[in-house]
Amino acid sequence: MKEELIAYIKSELIGDDTMEMNSEDDLLTSGLIDSLAIMRFIGHIEATHEIKVAPQDMVIENFINVDAIADYIQRTKNS
Repeated sequence: MKEELIAYIKSELIGDDTMEMNSEDDLLTSGLIDSLAIMRFIGHIEATHEIKVAPQDMVIENFINVDAIADYIQRTKNS
């Protein structure tokens, strides 16, 4: 799952498939992706992983990096 999320970020949100990125990289406070990109990413997550991200779940702790996003997806699917 983490590899798929990273691939989407690199190709669709950043536009650079060749950049180095790992699941611990800070996406938001580093400026790697902006607020518009995170909304596109949430739409992708909802469609791909068949979950609904509740407005109260759209917090930095759930989307700061790919590790946090993967954990959030797993928790949401299991609830």
